[in-house]
Amino acid sequence: MTKSMIIKQKIKKYLKEIVLFIVIMTVAANVISFYKSMDLNKQKLQEMSVTLLDKTSYRHPKDKPILIHFWATWCPTCKIEASNIQSISEEYEVLSIAVNSGEDKKIKEYMSKNSFDFKVYNDESGFFAKEFKVAAYPTTFIYDKDKNLIFSEVGFTSTLGLYFRMWIADKF
Repeated sequence: MTKSMIIKQKIKKYLKEIVLFIVIMTVAANVISFYKSMDLNKQKLQEMSVTLLDKTSYRHPKDKPILIHFWATWCPTCKIEASNIQSISEEYEVLSIAVNSGEDKKIKEYMSKNSFDFKVYNDESGFFAKEFKVAAYPTTFIYDKDKNLIFSEVGFTSTLGLYFRMWIADKF
């Protein structure tokens, strides 16, 4: 066996191990997310009327699916996922709820620093987090146009995963 063949076999072996590791971690992450989401509020979305960070009034539109995203400025996973929320908010209805993240000024600075402009409600007291039974961040809820919960997840969700779920919410 030549040296190049041995190297190719080693590379193939390492790639298989990497793929297996990714598959196992993905399955584990989904199992954990499913377990953590079991206690979330599963009821139909009630009418919400809030004042956003930019001082505009917000009421979710009727006959449109909506993604409600709970996050915090101090949450490392939320920071990674924020660009996904920005992307999805450019095409779908998104209401993000910043929980225990300080005063409006602090959240505005965070949004500006990262060039985010999605809708944000500052849940300083944690009222909505309690209503939705959110215990970990980030937590995402997706409701169909009839405001039935069709998806909830605790933890990171990819942009592609969010688009797919919102597409389902919009079509069915």
